[in-house]
Amino acid sequence: MGHKYAVPRLWSTQMGEVVAKQNELAAGAYVTGQSLEEMRQAYRAERAFWNEGGPSVAMCADRRVPTRYGEVRVRHYRPSDQGSLPLIVFMHGGGWVVGDVDTHDRITRTLCHLTEAAVVSIDYTLAPDARFPQQIHECRDVVAHIRDRAEEWGVDPDDISFAGDSAGANMAAATMLMMRDEESLSTVRTMLLFYGAYGLKDSMSMRLLGGTWDGLTEEDYAYYLGQYFADPANADDPYFNILGADLSAGIPPCYIVAAGLDPLRDDSRTLVEILDLCRVPHLYNEVEGVIHGFLHHSKMLDQTMEVLNEAARFFTEHPIHR
Repeated sequence: MGHKYAVPRLWSTQMGEVVAKQNELAAGAYVTGQSLEEMRQAYRAERAFWNEGGPSVAMCADRRVPTRYGEVRVRHYRPSDQGSLPLIVFMHGGGWVVGDVDTHDRITRTLCHLTEAAVVSIDYTLAPDARFPQQIHECRDVVAHIRDRAEEWGVDPDDISFAGDSAGANMAAATMLMMRDEESLSTVRTMLLFYGAYGLKDSMSMRLLGGTWDGLTEEDYAYYLGQYFADPANADDPYFNILGADLSAGIPPCYIVAAGLDPLRDDSRTLVEILDLCRVPHLYNEVEGVIHGFLHHSKMLDQTMEVLNEAARFFTEHPIHR
């Protein structure tokens, strides 16, 4: 039996129960050999269960925001109807190929509730319907549009944070870096990055972990990158290869989360080492006994809410210094 098949013996009891439930809900949700529409439907069906319940917020409304490629949908959450609030911009995961604001609704709603900030979740164009860097440009344009109309959106244009999970964590970091490089953002409060892909092409965790339970075998990951990139050379672009970007200046305090049984675990470990060398304030949490995607599982997995509460504390403890 291959070493990757040892992973089920290493995950926590609750994590095992979650995997059994996700297999019951949609056994094909993470199979990359099917059509794009089949993948997307299976993913939506499996995620629907995990998005039930959770905290309520004062406002949750979908809006259309113009970008250079046309309008994209965003979901705007507010913990209260009054005042100018900090803004957290969230990019959802799903390998750039699946997912939307609905599949991540409970995560973003919970972040709004816990941080008492406004949250905008971006429904960027999925790959391969669009290819890198269109998705980054769309997210950048959404942030710029909201900042230009901050009073209309009820947000502080100088108190912006970026957040995302998995592929979305990569995009959140890339969008922040793009806006830093073009000098269109004067201040960033925090980045909240959950089990992201940051540019490693090989690692110990990629060799040892990943399977049918998370859809992240080496072949699966190559499939997702092949959908995202029109040119394989894009893997070296600093707006994808975050580990190869200049992180020596203009980086806000970062909350970095890795799953202990995730093939992308070492991407987070490496990012944390670079932040340490660059003296960027950060907090790293490697959650043992869980697999990639565990942020969805707050209905059954205690560690999910522990991480989201810690993210909210990190956000609260790092206000903008004016």
